Amino acid sequence: MKVHVQLDSAPGAGAARSRELAETGAGGLFTFEGPHDVFFPLVEAASAVDLDLMTNVAIAFPRSPMHLAHSANDLQLLSRGHFRLGLGSQIKPHIEKRYSATWSRPAARMKETVAAVKAIFTAWENTSTLNFRGEFYTHTLMPPTFDPGPNPYGPPPILMGALGPVMTRTAAEVADGLLVMPFHTHRHFLERTLPAVDAGLRESGRTREEFTIIPQVIVGVGRGDEQLAAAARGVRALLSFYGSTPAYRPVLDVEGWGEVQPELNALSKRGGYADMASLITDPMLTTLAVVGTPEECAAEIRRRFGEHADEVCCYFPGYDAEPADVASLISSLD
Repeated sequence: MKVHVQLDSAPGAGAARSRELAETGAGGLFTFEGPHDVFFPLVEAASAVDLDLMTNVAIAFPRSPMHLAHSANDLQLLSRGHFRLGLGSQIKPHIEKRYSATWSRPAARMKETVAAVKAIFTAWENTSTLNFRGEFYTHTLMPPTFDPGPNPYGPPPILMGALGPVMTRTAAEVADGLLVMPFHTHRHFLERTLPAVDAGLRESGRTREEFTIIPQVIVGVGRGDEQLAAAARGVRALLSFYGSTPAYRPVLDVEGWGEVQPELNALSKRGGYADMASLITDPMLTTLAVVGTPEECAAEIRRRFGEHADEVCCYFPGYDAEPADVASLISSLD
């Protein structure tokens, strides 16, 4: 199973950090749209390592499909054909209040975003007329001055991040793969995610073999009580942040924990972030995340996803995972 790990670096440190992560045996690196731009670290990584690279995810709605197409095309060139464009919708408060962008009918908008980017790629690859006319986007002008021409490595695949059944089904209809949102459980994956994938694939006339599913896993890895306690604290903090979001309550509902979501949400609105983690019980910790020694974590990841996926993205949130432990986890999954 190929393991992708997060490239969490500030500008200027991406090349060095990429080399460090490559030494763990990681098969790929992904970036998160957090305190730094999601594309810039991958530019540095492309010149330093020969690994798969991916945005996970670039927020689509504040960006034009043309911006996304140019960034993805250039990273496909820089990485010599090892780039994948991962796109996500985010949630309404962030789109409207953080990005000052438009939120409406997110699944339909994401579907059209993917279609528009693919139409731009097709125009460049085939040196054909660009004529995309949709409900949200129109792209009908591509003079030679702005056309990069065919990419020698071909257009990069487009993956979509999703959690709910509508967005998951949409991803399976139009994208090349699915990034399963990291806040989920094995039961939610089996009962909600995979049926939605199959429904979308039926719409597209494709099979599972023609579609990439990449589960994302929140991992607390360590050896010894002190390391595992630090890892659990970091994981609990992230789980409580995700759990405070109303859109993520269905994951908790599947496990019978839905009543915790409004409690977390109320604390977050009061700035009580330090208190939120205490609401994540031990059963919630080990069901929503994977916690243990490298070997235990690898066995649990394989149990949950080995039948359905050949790749996985691993997050090590809020604590310093030992490189040796990350390497052991990766080698145990190889």
